[in-house]
Amino acid sequence: MWKGQTMEMQMWHPLSRDDDLAEAPLAVTLLGQPLVLWRDASGQPVLMKDQCPHRGAQLSLGRVQGDSIECPYHGWRFDPQGACVGIPAVPGFKPPSSHRACAYPVMERHGLLWGALGDAASDVPVLRGLAERRLVYGPFDVAVSAPRVVENFLDTAHFAFVHRGWLGEAGHADVSDHEVTHTADGRPLVEHYQAWQPRATAAAEEGIWVTYRYEVLSPYCALLTKQPDDGSPGDSFTLWTSPVDDEHCRVWMGQYTADTSSSEEQLREFQLAIFGQDKPILESQRPKRLPISGGEVHCAADRLSAAYRRYLKNSGVTCGVC
Repeated sequence: MWKGQTMEMQMWHPLSRDDDLAEAPLAVTLLGQPLVLWRDASGQPVLMKDQCPHRGAQLSLGRVQGDSIECPYHGWRFDPQGACVGIPAVPGFKPPSSHRACAYPVMERHGLLWGALGDAASDVPVLRGLAERRLVYGPFDVAVSAPRVVENFLDTAHFAFVHRGWLGEAGHADVSDHEVTHTADGRPLVEHYQAWQPRATAAAEEGIWVTYRYEVLSPYCALLTKQPDDGSPGDSFTLWTSPVDDEHCRVWMGQYTADTSSSEEQLREFQLAIFGQDKPILESQRPKRLPISGGEVHCAADRLSAAYRRYLKNSGVTCGVC
C-alpha cells in the first residue's frame, strides 16, 4: 500500500515507551510493516524489519546476543546496522552485504522510542515550557485510524456527552467562541478556549472554568494545555499516535503537570478513565478512516476539526484518511 518514500514514511512515529524495551526484542507494527525493536550492548535502541533475510522468520522471536540479534530459526546474527555477522551452519563464511537485514532510523524522545521507515524529513515534535513532572500513559490499541483519534483529542463538543460529569455536563454543552489560527508552518492552533468542567483534574473537588490551548504538532500528534481559572496547577497533555495501518493505531499520552499533591496512581487513574470513555465511541465511528475530502457534515463548533482536516489534506497525508 505504501510504496516509495511517502510522506508518512518520512515522518518519525512513536513505537514504544522507552522503559518497555528491556533485554528481549519487542515486536511492533508501523504503517502495516512488522518491525522489531531491541537494544545493543550499550543500551542504544535498534529498529529493524521483523524478518530475517534468510528464510523470513520473525527476528522478534529470537534473542539479543551482545551487539547482535539472533534469528530464532537458524541462528543468523545481525548487528545494529543490519549486517550479518554470523552464520552458525558455516562458521568460516564471511556473509556478503546481500545477507543484510533491513535497519531503520530510531531515537528516544519524550519518554518514547521513535522510528521512521524512510529518510526522516522532519524532526520529532519539540516541546517547550512544560512542567517538569511527566507521566506517560499507554500504549492503547484503538481500532480506528490515527487521525480519528487526533481529531477527537481536538474536539470539545463531545465533553458534555462522552465525559458527562467529568470534563463536561449537559447544562454547559455549548461550545464557547474561539479562534483557530495557524503556526508559521501551517499547523492549526487555538490559543484560548474556555470550558466548564465538573471535574477538570484528578485533584478537583468541584466544578470550575478551565482555559484550553490546542496545538497540532504533526499529522498524528497534538498538544493540549489546560489551566484552571482559579490559578491552581495546570496540566499539558501530549497525544502521540502511531498508525499501525489505515484503520488501527497505537496511542500514548504524556502528562506534564505542576500538581505535586496527587500521586502518580491518582493521575493515571483519572486519565485512564477519560480515555476509557473515548475509546468505544472512537471505535464505533464509520468510516474508520477520517474523511478529509467530504462525506461528513460540520457545524460552527467543528472549526478546529475542519482546520485539522484541511491541514492533513494540504500535507499530503494518505494513511488513515479517505
